[in-house]
Amino acid sequence: MSDGTKIEWTDATWNPITGCSVVSPGCTNCYAMKLAGTRLQHHPSRAGLTRDTKAGPVWTGEVRFNEQWLEEPLRWKRPRMIFVCAHGDLFAEGVPNEWIDKVFAVMAAAPQHIFQVLTKRPERMREYLTSKLLEHRIVAAQLQLAFPIKSPGTWPHMPLPNVWLGVSVEDQKRADERLPILHEIRAAVLWVSNEPALGPIKWKRWLPTGRRARSPQGHEFIAPQYFMTKCEHCGWIGSSELQHATDDDVTCCNCHRITACDEIQRIGWMVTGGESGPGARPMHPSWARAVRDQCEISDTPHLFKQWGNWIVASADNGHHESSMVTSDAIWLDVDGRQAKPSCDGMREPIAMFRVTKARAGRSLDGRQHDGFPPIPIHFTRGAEE
Repeated sequence: MSDGTKIEWTDATWNPITGCSVVSPGCTNCYAMKLAGTRLQHHPSRAGLTRDTKAGPVWTGEVRFNEQWLEEPLRWKRPRMIFVCAHGDLFAEGVPNEWIDKVFAVMAAAPQHIFQVLTKRPERMREYLTSKLLEHRIVAAQLQLAFPIKSPGTWPHMPLPNVWLGVSVEDQKRADERLPILHEIRAAVLWVSNEPALGPIKWKRWLPTGRRARSPQGHEFIAPQYFMTKCEHCGWIGSSELQHATDDDVTCCNCHRITACDEIQRIGWMVTGGESGPGARPMHPSWARAVRDQCEISDTPHLFKQWGNWIVASADNGHHESSMVTSDAIWLDVDGRQAKPSCDGMREPIAMFRVTKARAGRSLDGRQHDGFPPIPIHFTRGAEE
């Protein structure tokens, strides 16, 4: 629990549920997992949630409900962006619906805040949000809260207007698996965290350009071919721009039953960044530029969080390819392959050096990207309590 955080895209973290399990390569160097098995290993909220291995602490899959922190956001009067379950996953396999009901009850009772939910399990998120009697359960959970709230038991309007629902994707495989499911979920904002970025992703399918057209009567509208679409036959979801794609590098549905659908919600926010900490893996600059460029042409807010612990060799930062005899230097190819300086046969290698996170910074091609979705008019970050 932390009212205040160094995470660039939020103001506070809230951990009513801790514990998780490793599900994909993005979990390998999870900072919450390492922390739970080291500095916080004896804290009641973390004790026993990891096991020791040669690679360090690893989640056991056990999860824990921290009742003592559940109502904390209700005590914060100043509006905050709050990262929900920063040291776990709200939709992890072992989390019962009753716990999630209580978390949603608090979020519904605290409209002054924006709650940012991030998961690697969109299937469970979709299942929960479409479960029977969801609103009834949330109301019942609100009535059990000890903290006095305004209008207890008020019927929650779903999707909650102050809850942003997102998924984490680290490479093309995880994007293809998780993003179609995200688009079947309704939320105030759908968002994606491409951190740690571990490989190239073709973003055109998920971030359509949204180019506007004008009717003969002079009314501006988004041309139908730029909506998100769903194939009636195979269930493929993606940008309708790809209906007519002929580029072999772009995956599209070949069932020929795609129809434009403006009911499929588009991604409203993109966060991307490299990995930091012990064992951090480098991010190829072309991956970061691909997100930035597609966000720009699709008019999608984009926040570039960090390079992590690796920096591209350049004359400006004092690292040169000729100095790559050091152990903290590698060649990184555009497909994610790593090699020592003596290796050849790479397609688009770039020289990278390991440095501190602060040294690497968060500037992309000389510019800092701090985009956010439209914020409610009542929400003022930094106001007094």
